[in-house]
Parts: sequence; C-alpha cells; structure tokens
Amino acid sequence: MPGFLGWLQAGPGRVARIGSGLSVADHLGACLARWGVNRMNFLVPPGLYAIGQPTPEAPVLVTANYQMSYDLVRRALAGRDVWLLVLETFGINVWCAAGKGTFGTEELVRRIELSGLAGVVSHRRLILPILGAPGVAAHEVKKRSGFSVVYATIRADDLPEYLDNGQVSTPAMRELTFNWYDRLVLIPVEGVLALKSVAPAGAAVYLAALLLGGAAVAGSALIAYLGAVFTGIVVAPLLLPLVPVRSFAVKGALCGLLYSACLYAVAGGAQWSRPVALAAFLALPAISSHHALNFTGCSTYTSRSGVKKEMRLGLPAMGCALVAALALVVAAAFS
Repeated sequence: MPGFLGWLQAGPGRVARIGSGLSVADHLGACLARWGVNRMNFLVPPGLYAIGQPTPEAPVLVTANYQMSYDLVRRALAGRDVWLLVLETFGINVWCAAGKGTFGTEELVRRIELSGLAGVVSHRRLILPILGAPGVAAHEVKKRSGFSVVYATIRADDLPEYLDNGQVSTPAMRELTFNWYDRLVLIPVEGVLALKSVAPAGAAVYLAALLLGGAAVAGSALIAYLGAVFTGIVVAPLLLPLVPVRSFAVKGALCGLLYSACLYAVAGGAQWSRPVALAAFLALPAISSHHALNFTGCSTYTSRSGVKKEMRLGLPAMGCALVAALALVVAAAFS
C-alpha cells in the first residue's frame, strides 16, 4: 500500500501505519490518472490506517480509496497523529462516489465494523469530507454504529487548520471553488475519453469528404472537425465563466460559432460556396456544443436534473444541425 511504514498495535489487533510523504511513483500514478491511464486501478485497499502515532483519543478522518484522494489527505496530515478510515469506493473520488452511493451510509457502517474501529478508539466521532455528505445519512450511521458524523472541509489542505481550530470549519473551508486551474486539470482525462468517439468520427469525416471533394477537401474537413472538438473539450471549459449563459451546450455552441468565424476568416471562407459555409457554421458549433456538454460531469455547479434537461433539449438540436449540414454539403457536391 502507498506510504506503508509498518504496523501499529491498536485495540485487539494491529493497524497499518502510513507516512505523509508522496513518492515518485505516487506522483507518476496521479499524473497518469489525470490522463486516464490506469485510472480505475489507481486505488488503495480499504480499511483503517494510522498516521503518526495516534492514541485511542485521536480523531478519525474518513476518505475514499481512490489513491489521489488518499494521497491528498495523508499529505495534508503530515506531522499529525490521526486515524484514517478508507472506504471501498472502487477507485472513485469522494464526490463522485457519494453520488453513486459507494461513499455512503452502508459502506461507512460496514467499514466501521470490519475495521474494528469501536475497539481502537475511545470516542465515537467520525470526520468526513463535506463532498461526501450527499451519500451519507448521519442519523442512520449513528443509529447503526454508535458513531456520530461531522463534516469538516471541502479541501484536504484545510484539514490541519480545521483540527487546530477545535474541529470547527470556517466559511472559507466550506466554499467550493472551480477556478481556471481546477478546470484545466480535468481537461486531459476528458480528452482521452473523447478519443473513443473522435477517432472513428474523424475517420468518417475524412472519408466522406474524400469521396465528395478529394484529398485536399478531406484534409481541410478533418482539421476543421478536430478544431471544433478541441474548442468543445478545451476552450469552452477554460472560458466557462466568461461565456454569458448558463447552459453548457449553449456555451459550447457559442465557442463553436467563434471558432467557425475564425476558421472562415483564416481559411479563406469567402471562396467557399454558400451551402458549404452554412454547413460549417451549423456542424462545427454542434460538435463543440456536444463536447462542452460532456464537461457537465466535471463541474461543481450542475445537477442531475439540469444535465438531463440540457441533454433533452440540446442533443436533438445538435443532431438536426449535423443532418442539415450534411444535406447542404451533399447538395453542393452534386449541384
């Protein structure tokens, strides 16, 4: 297990001691996970761990077994003597696991029992991350295990201040941010996941353009398509708060329109036929919109009902735009 230092006798058994320092392998694994490489295997065994030399009175903090979450928490707790209870979330981070139910009441109660936590600590208080709250019914945990649940902070980096503040969170500790950097680090894995659909779609665009207009047209069409994908995956998320609408699909479409205008200006759009130009201004924003809509799963301010509404309204509009664009291109090719 990452950071393993040895064993600590605790209650009737022993608990694995872990260090707070991260190794080169830990950093490399996190970097690869950001790019979607070995992502679902980047996890640690669930169970109870000791950081430092915790006593029965030491606080118990709870996290997920996604290694990036585990590493962030243990690094933040450097120099502390605490217990860390790691839940089985199958390699999913706290927030997503709470939404899926794996970071939830059942697993928390189960892990308390399996770890023998009641025989290790003298108190009955668990400190959970705020983002885990949607999956946990605190009253049920108390009823079934005897342990009370409190929610500490959103960010692991705030845990030392929280502990030093008498285990009282400040408003800043409860405030969720989603700044430029927060969005930037999510883009690589989104891009890797998109390759599954972008590669065959790009091939289809190239072949269709090759049949209708030749190699030069095919190359231009592929570049235009990939630019629209890049706009939806990278540009729209980075400009997210600057685009003055709430809908992710519309944000992506507006960014796609801007991209289409730039492409028209740079690529000599004045020489295109009217059907081809109109097709570009229909298809490219639709492609950008589709990929921007996928980013809703990464954001901090969308809801399941809101995403479903966007999909219900946005996907048919994107489909109609693509069909109309294809019809225009085919008509232009045979006119």
